[in-house]
Amino acid sequence: MATARVHRFSNWGKEKRGAHYPCQWYLMERDRRVSGVNRSYVSKGLENID
Repeated sequence: MATARVHRFSNWGKEKRGAHYPCQWYLMERDRRVSGVNRSYVSKGLENID
């Protein structure tokens, strides 16, 4: 989890110009909290939808 957070912050600074990135990260974070164990599976689904 800590690694994911650091990776997220790194991408946030580099890909700040990308409008879809913040929204995607927000959805992934929400999904991560709600799904819990199945976070990776649902995250893949969200990525495909986007």
